[in-house]
Amino acid sequence: MNEIELGMKTADILSEIATERARQIGGEGWIPDHDDYHIMGELAGAAACYCLTSNGVMRKEGPTSVDPKEFWPWEQSAFKPGDRRRDLIKAAALVVAEIERLDRDTLKTLNSEEV
Repeated sequence: MNEIELGMKTADILSEIATERARQIGGEGWIPDHDDYHIMGELAGAAACYCLTSNGVMRKEGPTSVDPKEFWPWEQSAFKPGDRRRDLIKAAALVVAEIERLDRDTLKTLNSEEV
């Protein structure tokens, strides 16, 4: 695979992550104002749960007995693991949500210091 092909593939994956993030907002209703209430790392924790399922942990294929459901920060019905690749896309979108939340929080702090 040459650099151009690799770059196109990366761009495609990043586009999938952006599409999933948009689905979380538009389809699930997890708008930024809602995300801003999750100040204890819940979004990153949820992303970690999806990463663990993609590693085969939940499927009992991996070397560990950790069950990601035990760490899911919200109602169990909201945890919907699927195939490994899809779980990683969901995880990445949740990481993006956490980064966006952190950026908004930093901006709020900077704005309050200016007043």
